[in-house]
Formats: sequence, structure tokens, C-alpha cells
Amino acid sequence: MSQIQRARALRANATPWENKLWYEYLRGCPARFRRQQPIGPYIADFYCSKAKLIIELDGGGHFNQDQQQYDQNRDAYFRQNGIITIRFLNTDIDKRFYEVCDTIHKTVQQRINAL
Repeated sequence: MSQIQRARALRANATPWENKLWYEYLRGCPARFRRQQPIGPYIADFYCSKAKLIIELDGGGHFNQDQQQYDQNRDAYFRQNGIITIRFLNTDIDKRFYEVCDTIHKTVQQRINAL
């Protein structure tokens, strides 16, 4: 399966937390975000090219050592390409949604002003 096909499948099968963040915040952001965006060998949950910013939502699978190592390697790849990643837990979307949105907004503004 190609990266594009995989990204399409991920969009079609988005988690409830990805859908909430997308439909209730990111879709309407002035700085355009894309869902499940292929970047090199990886697929970012959400990517804003203008701010060179990736947003990742992590569920329980991200707590095991192998996944944490994979995430570190992935984030390092993005950093080498001038892209930063901010991560939120699914529980952050459930319990602190407006704080998450505020953090994203501030980070986007800082990144755009710095680039």
C-alpha cells in the first residue's frame, strides 16, 4: 500500500479524538492544516506547512518502549526537515480541549512569525 493510500485509509478511519480536533478546531483554522499528511516515510496526523508544524494525538499504544523509540526517530526526522511536532494525549482532547486548541493557536502564531 502506498503512502497516499495509507493516508486515505487513516483519514477514513480517524479516531474520535482526531475527528473532534479536526471538525471542532483545525478545519476552521486560518493557517491551513491537512489530515494524515505523508511527509517522507511517515504520515503526520495533522500538518500545517505554513507553520512547519505537526500535531500528533497519542493513544495508549504510545506508552510502550518500542512506540516511544519510533516516535523519537520520527520526530527527529521531522526536525531535520525544519518541522516541529507537538503531541497531545487523547485524554487531553477529552479533558482539556480548549487548552489544547489554545496551545495549537499560540504555537502556529509563534512558528509563522519565526519563519
